[in-house]
Amino acid sequence: MTVSTTDVRIAQRGKGALRAFNEAGALVAADVHVALRLAALGGEDDPDVHLATALAVRAVRSGSVCLDLTRLRDVTVAEDDEGNPVVDPADLPWPRDEDVLDALRRSPLVVGGDRGPLRPLRLVDTTDGPLLYLDRYFRQEQTIRHVLAERSGTLPGLDEQRLAAVLDELFHHPDDPSRPSPAPDRQRVAAALAATHPTTVIAGGPGTGKTHTVARILALLTRLHGSDLRIGLAAPTGKAAARLQESVREQETALGLPPHLTAMTVHRMLGWRPGGRYRYHATNHLPYDVIIVDETSMVSLTIMCRLLEAVRPDTRLIFVGDPDQLASVDAGAVLADLVARPVTGTLDPVFERVAARDLAAVNDSREAFGPEGSDDRERLRNGVVSLSRGRRFDGAIADLAAAVRKGGADRVLKILRSGDPMVSFHDPGELDTLREDVVRSAEAVMEAAEAGDIDTTLVRSEDHRLLCAHRDGPAGVQFWARRATEWIGEATGRRLDPDRWYPGQPLLVTANDHDLQIYNGDTGVVVRQGDELVAAFARGRTPYVLRPSQLPAVSTVYAMTIHRSQGSQYGTVSVVLPDARSALLTRELLYTAITRARTHVRIVGTEDAVRAGVARQVLRASGLRREIRV
Repeated sequence: MTVSTTDVRIAQRGKGALRAFNEAGALVAADVHVALRLAALGGEDDPDVHLATALAVRAVRSGSVCLDLTRLRDVTVAEDDEGNPVVDPADLPWPRDEDVLDALRRSPLVVGGDRGPLRPLRLVDTTDGPLLYLDRYFRQEQTIRHVLAERSGTLPGLDEQRLAAVLDELFHHPDDPSRPSPAPDRQRVAAALAATHPTTVIAGGPGTGKTHTVARILALLTRLHGSDLRIGLAAPTGKAAARLQESVREQETALGLPPHLTAMTVHRMLGWRPGGRYRYHATNHLPYDVIIVDETSMVSLTIMCRLLEAVRPDTRLIFVGDPDQLASVDAGAVLADLVARPVTGTLDPVFERVAARDLAAVNDSREAFGPEGSDDRERLRNGVVSLSRGRRFDGAIADLAAAVRKGGADRVLKILRSGDPMVSFHDPGELDTLREDVVRSAEAVMEAAEAGDIDTTLVRSEDHRLLCAHRDGPAGVQFWARRATEWIGEATGRRLDPDRWYPGQPLLVTANDHDLQIYNGDTGVVVRQGDELVAAFARGRTPYVLRPSQLPAVSTVYAMTIHRSQGSQYGTVSVVLPDARSALLTRELLYTAITRARTHVRIVGTEDAVRAGVARQVLRASGLRREIRV
């Protein structure tokens, strides 16, 4: 690769290894500038420390909380026009690992120096090797660790008989409400855990009953502590918050929940103010007795730290989400860390007694907490319960998702090629069935939208969704959205003008408007109503309708990124895989895409791409799931 001396991607101050890594694309200019600025402030002139600091900045930019010094060489480099790496990462001028570690142990950036108390780096020894942090992220992680430890030391006192009776009432036998549900029932275990422990993590994939369980936990706590219980519902995005609110409100009458519970974003719950300040913090706690955070996998380390600082010690805190999904776009994979962190807590004896029947049952290996579920049983001590039985889809889709999650590429390909009607695998040139689904679903949506049938329009808009890993390029959203538009136009004889509203136009909101109750990630459809066009969005039983001109930022969506699809479900999902060398193609991405489907998953790509995606796991470095050596 030829690099111009005026290339804005290159930090002109970088020398030696920093320059070589920057030119190869392993570092960007900002990584180099931050590293050299910190070195100048702290009086550090060792080039090994400069490189380690730049790699630590890069790690945070890539989603990790810190730099794992045992995986120092796990970097990606720039690619040429044909998608080939410009250099082999192994050929970069790497220093010896032991030299880097020795230099960091004596560096003034780590231990302090004559320039003052500035220590912008933290070197932490763990049972699995040393980690290098930027100080801010170390302090945030330590706050999370300490708050969780303090909360685990308090167990609320409860009327055991009353708790057992209400659990049996809420989790009853499907054929006889007078009898409790058959054991083992992980949803009932989750409710018992949430009632007896200050912090609970409810983990599970799509369709495992997480929101069903959340509603019953709220009913349980309300009956145990009174209807004046102050409940806070939150999620990381407006779309996820609206979906949580709808799910809870749909069950409020049947379960006797407080009416009109409102969910909001975590930022809004904390009272975000310009400049990154919040109304609620360590000295002004949130006014809730119970806080439930849905889609926790998308919560970053920084926001989790701010939330835990702001929660009262006696507030029940319940995190809900799928740890196998894509994590936050910012640093941290906190939900996965909370699930996998070392077990240190204790179980409330009350919990052990009311959940004894479920914990002892071993008749179903998917649900049991016996020998095959021993890890899950241990995690209960940390307040973590996994819901394992999918109820939204089963069969080949569930098997495919499980195979991807376990990293079994041969098993994944066997399922894809099995001929099962729930899954299909297509070469990038085999697009006939994809085109048929795109056209068929669009025609159904347009017909209902032209007729003014909002309910049918919204239902049919979820028949099929085309998902991509990238925004740009031959496997990106823009390319495939144009292609879908062309297919639909040819089939219908209509020109789909992106600059004009038309019935059946699929919409994607790309900015929040809290006044209008429209949120980034919401999807809707333009529908004809008499002489005018309206934009309709699904909102529980009653669609939400407004004029298209009222919408904030919005785009036409005939294809969307897999990231955008999180929290949504569709009948058929068609997934266009990028080249096998794409760094975005990961196990978490494939799992997220597959689990968006209810009835059919179509994978369009090569065998190499599938194998690469299954093998490439997002490994976000963090100390939360490790034991720190003092």
